[in-house]
Amino acid sequence: MWGYSLCSGVLISVPLLPISNSSTITELVLVGFSNHPQTELPLFFLFSLVYSANLFGNTAVIILVAVDSSLQTPMYIFLCHLAFLNIFFSTVVVPKMLFNFLASRKVISYNFCIAQTYITLFLESTECFLLAVMALDRYVAICYPLRYLLIMNWTVCMTLALGAWIIGFFASVVPLYLIILPLCGPYVVDYIFCELPILLHMFCAVTSLQETVMAIGGAGTVLFPFLLIILSYLRILVAVMKIDSVKGKKKAFSTCTSHLIVVTIYYGTGLIRYMRPKSLYSAEGDKLISVLYAVIIPMLNPFIYSLRNKEVKEGMRRVMGRYKNETK
Repeated sequence: MWGYSLCSGVLISVPLLPISNSSTITELVLVGFSNHPQTELPLFFLFSLVYSANLFGNTAVIILVAVDSSLQTPMYIFLCHLAFLNIFFSTVVVPKMLFNFLASRKVISYNFCIAQTYITLFLESTECFLLAVMALDRYVAICYPLRYLLIMNWTVCMTLALGAWIIGFFASVVPLYLIILPLCGPYVVDYIFCELPILLHMFCAVTSLQETVMAIGGAGTVLFPFLLIILSYLRILVAVMKIDSVKGKKKAFSTCTSHLIVVTIYYGTGLIRYMRPKSLYSAEGDKLISVLYAVIIPMLNPFIYSLRNKEVKEGMRRVMGRYKNETK
């Protein structure tokens, strides 16, 4: 049975779902960009290309580091973890979004919606800690170049990488499990995927406790890694300023440029979304921001880190050269 719902000031056709507890919910309406039906087909083709580029670029980074021993250094190992995270995040979000662009019923199953909420929160938290670990790696490389490989040995490298995943899990999934509540109708998700801030407005209870826990968790998983990144780069800046040659300074800064770009984009979109005044809030604006960090940024990361990186280009030439020799 179908009815109508007013979302973001636009009247759209949605299925009428029964008002009951979460145990009886089978699916929710996922509005996405259905308020602008004329854009759905072009967006389907555009996001399909972006998602394909994401899979190709990030997979290529992982394979290249795996097969070229000269790239198996801490920086590129951390980059592989970031590449895997990018693939995982987009795969949880994009295929369902693409399917709904072409579907007449814009719905998402309740179980998959909850799974999206857990997984995206987990991956967002993990990325914050992983970016902090990568900043720490650049700090050691520039401030202690002669002892870099001794300090950032294989054991330390893997401990930091796995630690980012473990801390991200316990800082996101565990608190979410404790605070998540049954959902109440109307079961309409005016977004492109299910995420905690969106579901928070659908809980069948007063959510002041959940909002407090979310704010505390956000401070721990976003602000703490961000402070570590800032402190690392302040120390890097002091160390670079002590380098006498201009060439040495440029070389030191060049090793940090890619990471700084990714951090700026990632935290910039987060600050725009969560720190802007309520007067500037709009559902459609939030959807565009979510497209940026769920679809566009995961595709850009391997190109930011790799295409302008001399070591990666040389690694690609070595791998391609070995492949050509083997096929002769």
